[in-house]
Amino acid sequence: MSIPALTPDPAVLEAVNGVIVPGFFGTELPPWLAAALEEGLAGVVYFGQNISADTAALSASVRAHRSNALLAIDEEGGTVTRLEAVSGSTIPGPAQLGRVNDVGLSTAAGAAIAARARAAGVNLVLGPVADVNTNPANPVIGVRSFGAEAPAVAVHAAATVRGIQASGDVAACAKHFPGHGDTHSDSHLSLPELDLGTAEIEAVHFEPFRAAIDAGVRTIMTAHIRVPEWGQAPATLNPLILGKLRALGFEGVIITDALDMAVIRESVGAGPGAVAAIRAGADLLCIGNPRTNPGTTGKPDADYSDYLEVRDALLAAVASDELDLDLLRRAAARVRSLADALEAARSLSGPPTSGPVAGSGLNTEPEPDWAAEVAPGMEIQGSPARHGSRVSLLDLRARATIAVASESDAFRRAFAERRKLDPAVSAAALPDSLGQAATDTDVVVLVDRIGVPGSQREALEQIGAVRPDAVVVNVGVVPGTGYECRLDRIDALADSALSAGIVARLICAEGTA
Repeated sequence: MSIPALTPDPAVLEAVNGVIVPGFFGTELPPWLAAALEEGLAGVVYFGQNISADTAALSASVRAHRSNALLAIDEEGGTVTRLEAVSGSTIPGPAQLGRVNDVGLSTAAGAAIAARARAAGVNLVLGPVADVNTNPANPVIGVRSFGAEAPAVAVHAAATVRGIQASGDVAACAKHFPGHGDTHSDSHLSLPELDLGTAEIEAVHFEPFRAAIDAGVRTIMTAHIRVPEWGQAPATLNPLILGKLRALGFEGVIITDALDMAVIRESVGAGPGAVAAIRAGADLLCIGNPRTNPGTTGKPDADYSDYLEVRDALLAAVASDELDLDLLRRAAARVRSLADALEAARSLSGPPTSGPVAGSGLNTEPEPDWAAEVAPGMEIQGSPARHGSRVSLLDLRARATIAVASESDAFRRAFAERRKLDPAVSAAALPDSLGQAATDTDVVVLVDRIGVPGSQREALEQIGAVRPDAVVVNVGVVPGTGYECRLDRIDALADSALSAGIVARLICAEGTA
């Protein structure tokens, strides 16, 4: 399949394609993507929709059309996973690692993420999160961060980078520069502001990025956030902010956060945003997930049209001299240098670990006993063990963000392995439905937004009045010392299969039904 429109000089097209990594639909390589790879496309980004038992074969198909392609994926451990989107992650999340505070464990978690990525044919892990979550109400970072203290976040982000990159054939990506941890809105949906003094930003929120750079991180992702003192443009499109990243000594590839996020698409647009990002100093343009892009969701060719929008905008900008071709070529050369180095290392390391789950991105190499390592870091308020014959699971968690993207039923599966489960309880039926539950039914309430006042805290008050024996499982930020709840609580620090298994064992005490 040939790609239409513009018929540019092949060398210009190669430079343009060399700075783009699109998402796409399905678990097989679409013809348009194969053609674009042949014409110099830098690579692809996998999302949960692309993952199957044959992901390694899909990666081989990509490389058949471009041997040094970048194959990227959001894989953070804990709440955010693509490789285990259906089941939930079995690797500790950043907040869990930060709470345990074992640098070696963070390195091991990074190595495990890399091994699973490698088994799927992936060579660029879009993680770890290097944001310092200083705002407990942050709707998009939260437990994706290693914590609220910059020194600790710096240590564990750097350790995770070292683990991911230890073998040389998988690159890490520290995100989201200049720091998304003190924002009050989700940049997938609107433009957040980091409304802090620049001295505080550079002292606190830059610190983990400095540590990641010192650890040799090969890529850094920008944030779609505004810093008023540094101009009105979001960081991704702001040459002053990206210049500050280079001034920290970073010489690797600067990757944009997804250009299909509403903050870009609904302001300047993905195409003009791509041009502005390259002009600002970005090297690699992540287009994003066509399934969740609010501008094209539901269109069968959204992946292809999203790619064309960005590609053709760059071609037109070069043709009109709005975008300097030499600048574009330097960005493409930086991307190509990374891709060549990763491919050379992959060729030397041989085939990835094989096994019954290797094709789906899971790894069969020995890993630490994650549950044994993580469980001691979970905070327990009261005595959560229960001895009923059944469990009624009430899910009050907020709808998964676009960043999380997973709607796995890890907690239902974990409890179903140990107890009979009652039908799901509707939050709209509170509190009467719980008051009518049998006395031999244990009530477990899942929450993720009790770190700040709001509807979830109010619901727990209602529940406590009718079922004071209910157990709260919090998978979000741990509430501060000023919050008191009458119910027993486990702060799990991640919404994942690993957390679900630990929590179910704690609540369904051994020796009971």
